Amino acid sequence: MEPISGLDASFLYGEADNSPMHVGSVAVIEGSLDYNTYKELIRSRLHLVPKLRKRLIEVPLSIDYPYWVDDPNFNLDMHIPHVRLPKPGGWKELRAMASTIFSQPLDRSRPLWLFTFVEGLDTIPQVPPGSVAIISKIHHVAIDGVAGAGIMSLLFDPDKEKKPIPPPKPFVPKAMPNELQVLTKSATSFAARPLKLPRILYETAKATLKAGVLTRGQKIDLPTAPFTAPSTPLNGIISPMRKWNTAILSLDRVKALRKIMDTKLNDIVLAICAGALRRYLLEKKQLPSKPLVAMVPISVRQQGGKKAISGNQLSMMLVQLATNIEDPLERLETIYANTLRGKTYQQALGAKSLSNLAEVVPFGVANQAARFYSRHRMAKMHNPVFNVVITNVPGPPIPIYLNGHQLLSVMGMAPIIDGMGLIITVFSYNGMITISPTSDAKSMPDIDLFTRYIRESANELEELVHAYARRKKSVKKPKVSSKAKSDRLFEHYRKYLKNNPEFLKPDSGKYQFLINGTTDAVWQLNLEKPPGTVRRGRIKDPDLTITVSDDHLYKIGTGEMNFQMAFIQGRVKVQGDTNKAMRLAKIISLIPPLKG
Repeated sequence: MEPISGLDASFLYGEADNSPMHVGSVAVIEGSLDYNTYKELIRSRLHLVPKLRKRLIEVPLSIDYPYWVDDPNFNLDMHIPHVRLPKPGGWKELRAMASTIFSQPLDRSRPLWLFTFVEGLDTIPQVPPGSVAIISKIHHVAIDGVAGAGIMSLLFDPDKEKKPIPPPKPFVPKAMPNELQVLTKSATSFAARPLKLPRILYETAKATLKAGVLTRGQKIDLPTAPFTAPSTPLNGIISPMRKWNTAILSLDRVKALRKIMDTKLNDIVLAICAGALRRYLLEKKQLPSKPLVAMVPISVRQQGGKKAISGNQLSMMLVQLATNIEDPLERLETIYANTLRGKTYQQALGAKSLSNLAEVVPFGVANQAARFYSRHRMAKMHNPVFNVVITNVPGPPIPIYLNGHQLLSVMGMAPIIDGMGLIITVFSYNGMITISPTSDAKSMPDIDLFTRYIRESANELEELVHAYARRKKSVKKPKVSSKAKSDRLFEHYRKYLKNNPEFLKPDSGKYQFLINGTTDAVWQLNLEKPPGTVRRGRIKDPDLTITVSDDHLYKIGTGEMNFQMAFIQGRVKVQGDTNKAMRLAKIISLIPPLKG
């Protein structure tokens, strides 16, 4: 019996007939992938994600959170339906099918996921006829967006070569617990929960004091508070029918805007969404005078932890989107200032404060409160907590494959609830960034129009930013001469290789590290001959050039971050022989981590 967390539970009692609480995606895969091959590949990797064969059981009288248990009746065929897209098999038919599938709730008597195999993608531009799509959905109680990206990295491979599919590992489910066992386990958990309250209250009081110091001592304005967002047509009671679409942009072009404006990539994404929201509501003559407020989820997931590919580890930040500002560049600058202020308070409060507080709320009380709220349509009786959710998850920066078939594009989906009829899911993969709005037939029946406005907002912002760059005088910034944190890491590698000459095998490769941070640095690892050499500067004809931030490299060296996962997630960029990249990852994993 594996307990769910208080934050996980919130996605259960937040579910209603009109708001199924699953996250999902639409993945387009090149070529005629055979369904049976796909099924056997999934079967061979199920053991890598144990939660895919677990179901939830409720505690009698709802006195505690539900528990995950092995499903003794697990049947893979019930989780990977096989369908064909209606003729002519274009983008219109695919998004209509995705909208229908996303509208249907998952069956809580089984493991909470469904990967629909869709054939017949015949007339989608830049997609070879006969390609397939995977429309996936997994209940939010099981994963958040970052965990979903982790599951994708287990199902897909960076190697495009077809390989024999290994036989599945045996699955011997543990016996389902009876009610007495469930109550006994729950009683232990319930008795311990009040002990968490004093610690959480202490941490909350400490965080509040820090926030007060920021407000009074450093004179930083307070962040946006819940229930201060203006009312819009997107914040009423939602209908059960989902509406879904996506806009696909060039990631390099979006990054170029970030570099010119010296902001974060997410600020550019927020500005693009804000421009589309402003135009959409303005044309309907329902744009409020106050700026719309976005809830931006923040992952508090630790790299390589036990829940690296499961559960929810999220906090949130409220950001004013400056939709009251007409000029797109001024709007971007205001959003940048708003997110910077929000991040400052997040760091002061501690990102886990929200999820910690969820742990002390009794499940039965919260569940009944949520049902009462939904039944009596109370979302209409107060200002919106926020207007829209905009969530950004980084994906693999390189092409990945399913049994030799390349993943062409992946587009996200997330749930909506009463009072929040629009969520925008942003996902980057292989040089593209997809911005995918999910709404319902009542809140945004014309979601295709809004999606077009996302593309137009991006084009408008790009044109204005490049015009600004042409006018801007180039001013070289002096380099800061502080020492990079990763310098200690390379000294650690040098010392270890010198003291362990037998560690290194011949022809292990030549590597060049381009490190970005307060101080840019270049290091080389020549591992051709044992014991290898580690020194500053560039190396001639490297097998692999690694570009990475000083902070991320330091985390890899101290064991806080896994090199291979950082590579898949785009935190580490490589240029050269990818086989050498795998070799380097193995070498780094075998060297004892640097002690921070």
